[in-house]
Amino acid sequence: FCPTFPAPLSSLGASIQYERMDGDVTMRCGSLDSDASVTWKVNGTDVKAHHREEGSRLILMEVDLSNNGLYSCFQNPNGERRDQINLRIGTSPREPTVTCRSNTYPKGFYCSWHLQHPTSIPTDFDVTVLHNQESLEVTRDVVHKNRCHVLFPEVFSSYPYRVNVTAVNALGKASTTITFEEINIVKPDPPERVVATPIPSNVRRLEVTWNSPSTWPDVEIFPLKYFLRYRPLIRDQWQHVELTDSTAHTITDAYAGKEYIIQVAAKDMEIGTWSDWSVAVHATPWMDKPQQIPFTTDTYPNPDPNPNPNRSPPPLSRNHSSVRTPNLTPTLTPTDPLHH
Repeated sequence: FCPTFPAPLSSLGASIQYERMDGDVTMRCGSLDSDASVTWKVNGTDVKAHHREEGSRLILMEVDLSNNGLYSCFQNPNGERRDQINLRIGTSPREPTVTCRSNTYPKGFYCSWHLQHPTSIPTDFDVTVLHNQESLEVTRDVVHKNRCHVLFPEVFSSYPYRVNVTAVNALGKASTTITFEEINIVKPDPPERVVATPIPSNVRRLEVTWNSPSTWPDVEIFPLKYFLRYRPLIRDQWQHVELTDSTAHTITDAYAGKEYIIQVAAKDMEIGTWSDWSVAVHATPWMDKPQQIPFTTDTYPNPDPNPNPNRSPPPLSRNHSSVRTPNLTPTLTPTDPLHH
């Protein structure tokens, strides 16, 4: 059992009244007679929603979430407050969606659940797990409120597991049951610390390394295999490499000078499914510095050591011809095999 239901207490000592969406709601003013004269307030103001009053009763018509609030009734004519009701509008739960997964094989597995349709009121979840007709201990996750953990009672069991999750609130309940074998729920977490590094003087290579997921208990006894994918940012098509029991790979066919995006997934060597992809990393292969084209300044006059901006340039002689300036723009030959 995984308790997630908050205590049914209301502020200011008021009682809590849960009611269904779109229905009519009747609230009674404490223990007063049904024909007593009272005045109703909601959150300290007059009740403006569609309603009618019958003696000491307040009847709201076709309620929705806007009718939530703290309702107070006062006895006439002295105005003494006789009751407070915290009205909460919601719905009964529908069947929860349940999934189970082992990312710590063979240690154990966890099950998660959620409601596709919110109930708008506190909802509890009762979880039971059966294996070989025995009930297993279920431990609530300290971070995820809709998750519980179960230890495998044995490894390589041929008996299926049966998990039932029942959603319960003040307006109703609904259940979902799933059945599975342990080998079908094994799915590691993604590899960690993926690093891609250019290799000096190799314009088409990238060295990729990573760590096995830290949640995997024993990679020596239960080894993992890996699936690496990579592509240049300028293209949509991935290239793939599957690796057995290795946490490094050298990409040898990268396009020179192009930035790459790289991800890795993991899987048990024999059972289960592939993990999600790791966080993407970006890297660019080694790039040689462009070669500079040398030139001389022999054809240029020496700079004036004492320039005077107000001094006029010397007159040109009749036989003077203009100096031709060489083209200083270097011509580079592209090495990228991609053409755009």
